[in-house]
Amino acid sequence: MITIDDIRPYYDTEVNDALLQFMKHPMVLAMLQFTFPDKEVDEIMEIAKSCHSIRDFQTKIIYNSVRMVLEKSSEGFFTSGFDKLDPNESYLFVCNHRDIILDTSLLNVALYEHDLVMTASAIGDNLVKKPFLMALSRLNRNFLIKRDLSPREMLKSSKLVSSYIGDLLQQEKRSVWIAQREGRTKNGDDQTQQGVLKMLALASDEAEVMDYFKKLKIVPIAISYEYDPTDIWKMPELMAKHKEIEYVKSSNEDFNSILKGVTGKKKRIQITAGDVLSDELDLIRDSGEPNNKQFQMLADIIDEKIHLNYKLWPSNYLAYDMLNNTTRFESKYTDKEKRQFNRRIKRRVQAANEIELQNFLSMYANPVTNHLKHKAIAG
Repeated sequence: MITIDDIRPYYDTEVNDALLQFMKHPMVLAMLQFTFPDKEVDEIMEIAKSCHSIRDFQTKIIYNSVRMVLEKSSEGFFTSGFDKLDPNESYLFVCNHRDIILDTSLLNVALYEHDLVMTASAIGDNLVKKPFLMALSRLNRNFLIKRDLSPREMLKSSKLVSSYIGDLLQQEKRSVWIAQREGRTKNGDDQTQQGVLKMLALASDEAEVMDYFKKLKIVPIAISYEYDPTDIWKMPELMAKHKEIEYVKSSNEDFNSILKGVTGKKKRIQITAGDVLSDELDLIRDSGEPNNKQFQMLADIIDEKIHLNYKLWPSNYLAYDMLNNTTRFESKYTDKEKRQFNRRIKRRVQAANEIELQNFLSMYANPVTNHLKHKAIAG
């Protein structure tokens, strides 16, 4: 039977022992040396030994790790909307999902720099099978979403996770990050899955589920990378889906995606926090629609907020124009940016494979398509 101890992060009292156990693991040591390139190993070890809580680990080590990643592999990290949030409140951040590690890490950088409550974050247990990855995830306040369970066990696990999230938000006043869908968006078309919302609602103690969601303080989060460092790793799955054949991951695929996401070039990155959903939930509740319809209405609203808040980069506009054989957005990119994007395509797509090219361009163009759709509805 799955219990809280099977899914929770480390308690603060366990942090130092876990660090002492894993800090000399080759991958953990490599991360620490990357984070502190100007320090000797003994100095780095002293920093690790000084961590006696998750907050210590996040602020003394992980924050610096992410800032170093940004320095080495991006051309700037930008935030928007966080100044509207209350430093004394906890929030449920429902986010589009592009990168296994960076999405949550960058959100917590934004929260830390705005003096807001950092998150406990959901992560699939399939992503942390290696013991050192499991340790790092628990040190970084991740809680596990169990995969590959029987339907009966999955329901029990979902109820446990739902209750845990509710307690984090309402009792511990700890913010929570959860992806809008199971797994990363591969094709750039960010869509909230009803199943995620239904899982969250399993712990509802309200007659109307939208009243429960109001208590959780849902904030839609849009994160956008000018270049997706894992775009090339997403292509095989997209092509398998196009050919309607089953895609089977290689044994180290998720781990390789984690490494590529951290080290690959991203150009600019922006993360935008939307407004707390409130009036929208009242309208859904008062619609008189059955619960299933209400869940879909909520998913649609989260999608709208994410699509409209998604920062569109020259790469997005370029891909849209190329995919649709138009010059509609030619004012949004320069000749230099066009040459750079074409070089990226040539390194990732077989020149004669039209279907592969369309899938690659769609990955970058879909955010523009979604943005235009919601602007048309609003207009």
